[in-house]
Amino acid sequence: MLKSHYYDNLVEAGCDEAGRGCLAGSVYAAAVILPPDYENDLLNDSKKLTAKKRYALREVIQRDALAWAVGIVTPEEIDKINILNASFLAMHRALDQLSLRPEAVIVDGNRFKPYQDLPFTTIVKGDGKYLSIAAASVLAKTYRDDYMLSLAKEYPQYDWQSNMGYPTKKHRQAIRDHGITPYHRKSYNLLGDGQLSFDF
Repeated sequence: MLKSHYYDNLVEAGCDEAGRGCLAGSVYAAAVILPPDYENDLLNDSKKLTAKKRYALREVIQRDALAWAVGIVTPEEIDKINILNASFLAMHRALDQLSLRPEAVIVDGNRFKPYQDLPFTTIVKGDGKYLSIAAASVLAKTYRDDYMLSLAKEYPQYDWQSNMGYPTKKHRQAIRDHGITPYHRKSYNLLGDGQLSFDF
């Protein structure tokens, strides 16, 4: 059973991102505030759940949460500020949209850029330890998957409906065969062989 909170007696938002390691597409992040002492035995790190369970849980999270929001940073922005800063920005954008202002933030991972004046704690593998971070991981993952599935219809040769923009062998081969799309992150080593697939 995941823990309901990290901070005592504070309105706490859990944050997580999806798509940080992808070659293509925006990075998504979610922020979720759950009720105090919330319980959900099914909620876990989104990577440990099937797609069917993630989408079912998304409905439960959105119904049960006191507040939730999703933030997005585009490939163009990622190329300008780098993916680490883009991940932080996506989380900040999610926090900005919450209908309830949090009093503290807990974040999956080991790095975060302070949000306003709020206390925060980074938690390695936090999406498998705290319910609000797990909930954020589910929302970020499912909303990003929806986005990548829509892009896959426009660019079917890259197999985004299966790889969601991650650097699979088929995805890299498609870059070799077809070049890059407007959705690829141009600051990345897109082929994974030390060579970029385009000229600046």
